[in-house]
Amino acid sequence: MSDRSQHAEQQLRALIEVMARLRDPKDGCSWDLEQTHASIAPYTIEEAYEVAEAIEMGDPQALRDELGDLLLQVIFQARIGEEAGHFDFADIAKAITDKMIRRHPHIFGDASYRTPEEQRLAWEEMKFQERAAKKETRLLDGIATTLPAISRAEKLQKRAARVGFDWPDASQVMDKLKEEIAEVESELNAKPHDQDRLMDEIGDLLFCVVNLARKTGIDPELALKSTNQKFTYRFNYIEQTLVSNGLNIESASLDEMEKLWVEAKTKS
Repeated sequence: MSDRSQHAEQQLRALIEVMARLRDPKDGCSWDLEQTHASIAPYTIEEAYEVAEAIEMGDPQALRDELGDLLLQVIFQARIGEEAGHFDFADIAKAITDKMIRRHPHIFGDASYRTPEEQRLAWEEMKFQERAAKKETRLLDGIATTLPAISRAEKLQKRAARVGFDWPDASQVMDKLKEEIAEVESELNAKPHDQDRLMDEIGDLLFCVVNLARKTGIDPELALKSTNQKFTYRFNYIEQTLVSNGLNIESASLDEMEKLWVEAKTKS
């Protein structure tokens, strides 16, 4: 084992021991002791997003720190699993190691793929077999319900498209989108409108927009992220301009803010 590998193993063992100390029933931290798999799940998700943000910022030191926070979440979950007698960190590491070896027979076995497409199809077949072994036999099984709604919608659509349940091209999706908009408008005009039905219709509209993005080769998550950033820049411009003019955004009129919004559009 190389010096770097030994050092990495030592640091990993140290982190595992820190978590064991924090969860010690007698002398541990009261907050850490009361946590469960479910209670720390939101923190795990949050840390994953913070890793993605550090990558986007291009800050290696921030990325190192955020990856450490995410690793802590894995160690935390492993410790809770070990205390319950379900699994420990070694079991987690072995499971993912075995999976990577199994899914790369062209590296660790005798398989060979002539094209990236052959490799992709083989990968999908292996994932299908793994789902079947877990009794996930329906086509849409295995798509996590806890994914962000936009990401899950796209995955559901892609999975259904594998068996031909898909629009031929974007023009048909546009027709469907107009239909969904009309249904939302109809529900809004109902007197009184049914809030549950309106939510259902808006959900259909959003699902259709995701479909349109997919059919045009656009990542809907990235598209909305870009728009969020654009909105943030323009709204901040409105606020900063008002402040610099000695005005308060709370007392500004919609017309004043709209004028500055148009200004901001020319600068972004």
